[in-house]
Amino acid sequence: MQSLFDFIVEPKNKRYDNTKHIDDKELILNSEISDHRYVSRIGKVLSIPKAIKTKINVGDEVIVHHNVFRRWYDIRGVEKNSKSYWKENKYFVAEDQIFLYKRNNKWHAPEGYSFIKPIISNNILQNEKEIPLRGIIKYVDPKLKDIQKDDLIGFTPESEYEFVVDGERLYRVPNNSISIKYERQGNEKEYNPSWTEGSR
Repeated sequence: MQSLFDFIVEPKNKRYDNTKHIDDKELILNSEISDHRYVSRIGKVLSIPKAIKTKINVGDEVIVHHNVFRRWYDIRGVEKNSKSYWKENKYFVAEDQIFLYKRNNKWHAPEGYSFIKPIISNNILQNEKEIPLRGIIKYVDPKLKDIQKDDLIGFTPESEYEFVVDGERLYRVPNNSISIKYERQGNEKEYNPSWTEGSR
């Protein structure tokens, strides 16, 4: 089956990513279904829309909006699927709910957005562990002119949206919010908080 405007996606593994393995033990991090921080965001594309031209193919892995797989309780306390749910663990996902797609073991940013890795702050006079509004390009929209992977850039306030991808904390930033390209000094170090270890 093909939808006219939506992708059909299934979770790659399970709908919630709320456990962490320490040695040979499994630690449950959260049991609340409405907490978006523990909802799995990784899915597999089963079908692409008929009416949309897209670079995403059937079989690609995708990172989707946290509400796609999330369940919730209605006013009577009855557990419900999200409005994206179709049937048998399959979900309709709009184009703007897909944030990255993976092919041949490599993530790609969709048009209009890039993903930025924050860098460590060396300013001993501040409590900030990372330099605000600055980072290294990790996944770049190929249509973005004069910006490439590993470039050091600045972005406008409140334009970033936090993700954890393959254990790395990244910011998704609209291309039009990238405000400056800096010359790299060679001593920039990427910042990744310890809590991201084991996260996806």
